[in-house]
Amino acid sequence: MSNIPVISFEAGEALLDWIGLTDALAAGHGLPRAEIGDTFLYRGEDTLLSRAAWIDGLGIAVKTATIFPGNRQTDKPMVNGGVNLYADGDGTLEAIVDFHLVTKWKTAGDSLLAARHLARVDSENILIVGAGTQGRALYEAYSAVFPQARFSIWNRTRANAEAMATELPGLSVAEDLEVAVRGADIVTSATMSSTPLIKGDWLQPGQHIDLIGAYRPDMREADDAALQAARIFVDSFDTTIGHIGEIEIPLESGAIGREALLADYYDLPSFTRNDDQEITLFKNGGGAHLDLMTSRYILERWRAQN
Repeated sequence: MSNIPVISFEAGEALLDWIGLTDALAAGHGLPRAEIGDTFLYRGEDTLLSRAAWIDGLGIAVKTATIFPGNRQTDKPMVNGGVNLYADGDGTLEAIVDFHLVTKWKTAGDSLLAARHLARVDSENILIVGAGTQGRALYEAYSAVFPQARFSIWNRTRANAEAMATELPGLSVAEDLEVAVRGADIVTSATMSSTPLIKGDWLQPGQHIDLIGAYRPDMREADDAALQAARIFVDSFDTTIGHIGEIEIPLESGAIGREALLADYYDLPSFTRNDDQEITLFKNGGGAHLDLMTSRYILERWRAQN
């Protein structure tokens, strides 16, 4: 056990870069499609979530999280966990990686890979919807690919948006969501909303819409009109269709057909923008296979440094 690295958040942060991660995610999707399994255990309001993935040629990862809402009353983190990374050849444990490190880089990197292919390269105005931890990661990630961009933040609770704006250089607070969406080249949304916030009537030619927050069957961040106005891409058909309300609700109602979902990352060459006027929309569903790809990238960078 003493020879197995335990990679902390701080140690990992110092080694990673967003372009390198998205390149690693692209390469991972050139390997055989992942086998994925999720398990949930409950005790009252507490939850144990384990997400496992196995990719032939890349190895195995099991990402485990404990969600204890009562911890907030004693100023302890509500979410804790780690990722166990196993060797592809013999199944031996290779590393234990901090849960929050993997989640941050996996989630923002997932969206950034899509934006590298679908957003206009000259995008100048990027709106972040949601001033949580992931909103801060999205600011870092998008800044790496769109250094010329001006960023704004909108959040239901304005004080949280103002706090985020004081932390990050060049970030301004958007007063009105509709006005901000209409003026953005890229809209990246990471909220916990069950009611659509982003309306199709607000969208403008040439925009790229990045939807992250919805992860349950009852959650959505954009309405039917937004999906109908856009060319739709997802990170994985396996982890979005039948699982996430953003996609499943409009499919079930007939607002969109299955043919509207044009490609996932296993067909990355199809992630293309036909012209500067069309609207593209990406649904970030996460998934354990992306945790595996991200954890493997983190371990490779750690080994190169050490």
